[in-house]
Amino acid sequence: MSFSISGKTAIVTGSASGIGLAIGKQFAAAGANVMFADTDEKALLSELGAQADESNIRYFAGDLRERLTIANLLSATIDAFDEVDILVNGARQVVPTDPLDPEDESMELLLNETLLPTMRLSQQVARRMIKQGEQRDSSGPNGAIINLSSIAARRSHPELMAYCVASAALDQLTRSLSVSLAPHRIRVNSIAFGSVMSASMQATLKDNRAYRQDIERHTPLGRIASPSELTEAAQFLASDAAAFMTGQIVTLDGGRTLLDTVAVPVH
Repeated sequence: MSFSISGKTAIVTGSASGIGLAIGKQFAAAGANVMFADTDEKALLSELGAQADESNIRYFAGDLRERLTIANLLSATIDAFDEVDILVNGARQVVPTDPLDPEDESMELLLNETLLPTMRLSQQVARRMIKQGEQRDSSGPNGAIINLSSIAARRSHPELMAYCVASAALDQLTRSLSVSLAPHRIRVNSIAFGSVMSASMQATLKDNRAYRQDIERHTPLGRIASPSELTEAAQFLASDAAAFMTGQIVTLDGGRTLLDTVAVPVH
């Protein structure tokens, strides 16, 4: 079975930096049409610049908490590439939580900025994938949705309570959507990562240099992975090589979840 995604069209959210950017670039290099989506238009322009609008790369800036923005993102993708075959929900945020402060709003923030946009965009894209399948009149796959989650879903830390809960909710959303969309031949899987140099980890380590040694010491492979090391797993899940795989949470963490909980509030 082929790992190829050449000629397919992907939307990758959270793709102005870090892991989302790495996945988008990997997909584009593999021959896919890619719509990079993020709230940070300046960063998108800086990263994509001259590549955008001239080849298989486009970008879209907007707040995916807004339903109209989601509709506009899908419309922009269809206008540019006619179809959408792959969705990577990579937009995510890590914020601290004070678990004893009743005024703390981190839970609402992360559910509103990570979980709900992922669900709503997946719903809209899935509807388009189903329509495309009907137009093709074939029995082949109609699409693949990939969510980026975290090992925080299984490893709690008081300072990251909301992030842990939101990650766990995202994993369950993956499972639930996979069952709902399976009759329509749309696969839904998730990559739960840890010890990977995401944009949020990079920012945290900049302010807390001692965290790096702790993470490396508690990761069996003894290092922090680069964002590009996650991209191959994403391409596998997007390709026909994973045609009989759905509802799975693939862990990519250098073995970190095999050891005791890491003490530092960063994943």
